[in-house]
Amino acid sequence: MRFNGESLPSAAVILSTAASITASLMMMKTIVNDLIPEDMYDYVAVKFRGLFLRLSNHFSIVIKEFDGLNANQMFEATDKYLSLINSSSVRRLCVHKEEQEKLMAISIDKGEEVVDTFNGAQFTWILISEKNKALDPNHGTGAIRNFDSRHFELSFHKKHKELALNSYLPYVLERAQETKQKGRAPKIYSIDNLYGELSDVWGSIYLDHPATFETLAMDEVMKKEIMDDLKIFVQRKDFYRRVGKAWKRGYLLYGPPGTGKSSLIAAMANFLNFDVYDLQLTEVESNNDLRRVLLATGNRSILVVEDIDCSGLKDRSSSTDDGRKKTRITLSGVLNIVDGLWSSVGNERIIVFTTNHKDRLDPALLRPGRMDMHVHMNYCSFSAFKVLVFNYLQIDYHPLFERIRTLIDEVEITPAEVAEVLMRNKETTCAIEDAIQAMEKKKELQEKQEDNGEEDVEGREEDDNGEEEFEEHGEENFEEV
Repeated sequence: MRFNGESLPSAAVILSTAASITASLMMMKTIVNDLIPEDMYDYVAVKFRGLFLRLSNHFSIVIKEFDGLNANQMFEATDKYLSLINSSSVRRLCVHKEEQEKLMAISIDKGEEVVDTFNGAQFTWILISEKNKALDPNHGTGAIRNFDSRHFELSFHKKHKELALNSYLPYVLERAQETKQKGRAPKIYSIDNLYGELSDVWGSIYLDHPATFETLAMDEVMKKEIMDDLKIFVQRKDFYRRVGKAWKRGYLLYGPPGTGKSSLIAAMANFLNFDVYDLQLTEVESNNDLRRVLLATGNRSILVVEDIDCSGLKDRSSSTDDGRKKTRITLSGVLNIVDGLWSSVGNERIIVFTTNHKDRLDPALLRPGRMDMHVHMNYCSFSAFKVLVFNYLQIDYHPLFERIRTLIDEVEITPAEVAEVLMRNKETTCAIEDAIQAMEKKKELQEKQEDNGEEDVEGREEDDNGEEEFEEHGEENFEEV
């Protein structure tokens, strides 16, 4: 066979030529990479891409990782959303997993393109990382530090601009939020730097608390009411907006120490996958600081104020020894974050107050509409005892249960006290018998206290009668004298 009077080259010649060309290209790429700095290469690539977009019918939206010193929520949402897209154009992925997290965190690497389709329109994402320099704020000598500046660039046909801004980006936020809540472990926050940037006000660690509603030792009816209330709350975003109320829910947990108030909060956090913000009012000096703390809390969270009766909240200012006015938070400041204008900051939030003495609270805190549910954390009931026995001994029945059923209604013993007895016994029967003995001792002590109380009352009545007789006869004797 002839081609232009010459024979076609053999396959070996073709492969050899292709290999030489490939090797030459690879060598040229290596030379370019060695001669051109990485930051210059990135700069040229970005400029070339920008020129291409200006000459085309495409429109671009830039989503930076930081807005000044504040993290950009849209950047984080985009990073989470793109990990859900199965795009054939992606060749490199970054995978990360912390010990407490439930799922691996997957994100695209810099320079990778992801093509997505939404309502018939095509959207192209690319992660761009640039080298930048800035003064190091940790050194006062004017030291320069290098850092990576990252941003996502979203490209699409300019006719889809309204669709992108009004529908697509809100959809990205919503999907990312759903995924984030499913795959992450709740965290517990405490005040770390009250006067720093908003992002630095709270410090956090993972809430590695095993409490769930299944393991919670409390009245079964009340437990179901709380679970149903939480389920309804997270599903009623449109309802709260329609009736003109902030999307929040307030709980007052009250009862003796050791009845499981903290465990209930942990169970709520694990049930909803919400973060917990532990607000110690003693660490906040003024109402302005309190509002700043509230601004720094995230959505889908539980704000906890424990032992609210011990905070000494009053609507008056105190003074120092030298007469200067001492700033402090007031009752009205706390009420403003419960149901005032500041309560509308953020969405899907739960506020929990705890107290051992409900009767000591200011009536303003108990007014209808402030704390939506008042949960009485009472002494251990028989149903709560059965939950504890199953947790610690892995049994749901024992012949001594009937004795427990009768005795537990006659004694005031907390779930914490029962748990302490069950924990120190490995053998089932011994554990139940020790629990019975503990309840019997508790009952005897309570009966003695009641008897002593009656004797004191009788003694006071006799003293009162004696004083009355003395007053009557004393006055008569005085008149005779």
